[in-house]
Amino acid sequence: MQTGKPDFLDRLAQLLVIAVGIFALLFGLFMIISPLDWYTAIPTVITTGPPNKHFIRDIGIAYASCGIILLYASINIHMRWMAALAGGLWLSLHGILHIYEVSVGICSPEVFVADAPGVLGPPLLVFAALAILFIRQRITPAGLPKAAVMNAIDKLNPGESEYMRDVASAPGHAFEKMMHFSPAANHRHAAPAALFHAARIGATLVEDCGPCAITAANGALTDDVPREQINQMLAGGDALQADEKLAFDFGQAIANGAPEAFALGDKIESQYSRDVRFELAMGAAIVRSYPAMKRGLGLTKACSLTPMEV
Repeated sequence: MQTGKPDFLDRLAQLLVIAVGIFALLFGLFMIISPLDWYTAIPTVITTGPPNKHFIRDIGIAYASCGIILLYASINIHMRWMAALAGGLWLSLHGILHIYEVSVGICSPEVFVADAPGVLGPPLLVFAALAILFIRQRITPAGLPKAAVMNAIDKLNPGESEYMRDVASAPGHAFEKMMHFSPAANHRHAAPAALFHAARIGATLVEDCGPCAITAANGALTDDVPREQINQMLAGGDALQADEKLAFDFGQAIANGAPEAFALGDKIESQYSRDVRFELAMGAAIVRSYPAMKRGLGLTKACSLTPMEV
C-alpha cells in the first residue's frame, strides 16, 4: 500500500489515466455535439453504414462517461483504482468488439489496423497504469476479493490472520468497511518516513508488544526506514536520535492520553509543519485501534512469544 509522496511510476500511472480520460471525454463530446461532423472526420466509420445521429450520440455518451470516471479516478489513483477499472471497462469491451469483427470478416484488416490506435490504445493504457500499481502493491486493499486479501495477510503477517478472520466473517460487510479504514493508518505525505513510523510504533507499543508491533515495524521496512533504527523503536526508543525520539514519544503520549502530547506536538509543528504533526497524530491514533481490537476479541499474545525485532 502506498505511503509517502507518489514517486515517478505512481505519477506515470496517474498521467496515463488522465490522458485516456481527456481523450475519451473530448471524443465523446465531439460525437454528442456534432455527430455528422464526427462521422465524416473518421474515415473508417463511413464503411460501417449510413450515419444515425441518435446512435452516434449514444456512443458519445458512453465515451464521455468513461472519460469522466477516469478523470475522477486519476485524482487519487491509489484509492480509486476500481473507478479506473470501471472507466476502462467499456473502452476495453469496445476494443474486443473490433477484434471480433476483424476475426470473423465483418471488417477488413486494413480498417482494423487504422482503428486500432484509437480503439485499443486507450484501454491498454488504462490497464498498463493499473498494472504499474498492482505489481508494486501501491493500491488500497478495498475492492480486492476477500480471499485475495486474506491470502496476502496469511503470507505476509501470519500473526494478524486470526483477528482478520473474525472481521471477514462478521455480518454487515464489516470486512469491506475495514479495508476502506485501513489506509488512513498509513497516510504519509509531508512527514519524513522515520518520524512517521516512530510515532506509529511508539503508539502501537503502548497497546501491544506482539504481532501488531511487528506488523508496524514491517511497514516501516517497506517505507525504507533503516532496520537498525526500527529495532531501536521496538526496543523502547531510548537509543533513537533526537527527532525520531521526539516522534516516538509523541506517539506514546497520544496512545497513553498523556498531557505531554500537547507540548510534543507543538515542538514537532514548530520544527517541521502542521501537516507533519497531523500525519504523525493520525498514524499514531489509528494504528492503535488494531491491537485494541485484538484485545477486545481476546486474541492478544504474551510478549515473550513474539521476538521484538525485524
